[in-house]
Amino acid sequence: MKIKTLRAALEWAKEREVALGHFNTSDIAAFHGITKAAKELGVPVIIGTSEGEAEFIDLNVAVSMVLDARKELDHPIFLNADHFRSLEKIKEAVVAGYDAVIFDVASEGLEENINKTKEAVGLVKRIDKDVFVEGELGYIGKSSKILEEVPEGAVVSGDALPTVEEVKRFVEETGVDLVAPAVGNLHGMFKNTPNPELDIELIRSIGKSIGVPMVLHGGSGISDEDFRSAIEAGIRIIHINTELRVAWRKGIEGALEDKTQVAPYKVFPASEEGVYEVVKDRLKLFNGML
Repeated sequence: MKIKTLRAALEWAKEREVALGHFNTSDIAAFHGITKAAKELGVPVIIGTSEGEAEFIDLNVAVSMVLDARKELDHPIFLNADHFRSLEKIKEAVVAGYDAVIFDVASEGLEENINKTKEAVGLVKRIDKDVFVEGELGYIGKSSKILEEVPEGAVVSGDALPTVEEVKRFVEETGVDLVAPAVGNLHGMFKNTPNPELDIELIRSIGKSIGVPMVLHGGSGISDEDFRSAIEAGIRIIHINTELRVAWRKGIEGALEDKTQVAPYKVFPASEEGVYEVVKDRLKLFNGML
């Protein structure tokens, strides 16, 4: 593919009315599973590292992995600092070479969120104007894990969700390149039941009122029908993490059933394969191949 920038990838997605898949990783096995699936299907992909994942894998190592894979596979692979919550960490990611950053102060009130996000946008653009900055509006929890109940303080429906006017104001006053409003989504996924349904009409109304792409966080556990409807309504990036972690763990557990096995390079391919299958299925759905 000739797509060289995240901006071009988003334009590509908008033209086709599809969504870019965003998948988190903190190890080489999941990374290979993600990039393999994207290359095989011929679609752009975004790799995400949360603050914790980035600390484990190292910012510079993550950048090197993406640059190497981009060159070796000759494929559009982009790197995002996912839910960074301090200006210091944001700056480190931009200087290291990330393509995009998410400054997340969604748990704070609207005014504080606007003021702090605007400061983050200014910081990033002074360092590198081409790095995308994403803001989040509406608290949807913090952890990509299996849930027993809705996280305390998370907003998933009704009047608690951000209004169209609030999202429009947030975008205009902060100058973000991307926005992730709470629309019924949650970080994490429930163990034995689907996640709450998305407010598709809210997504559609927001999309008509703003001039930047919308991002859907907390994609794990959302129904295929809601994904299709959300993309049709204007979502252009979808985040998946918990599903990958579950697949990664199942792969490791299966490989370790051989109690004599102690070679990591013989264990991790099973987790890579599990992640690859999840990513392939999600990318097919997000790109209208299912």
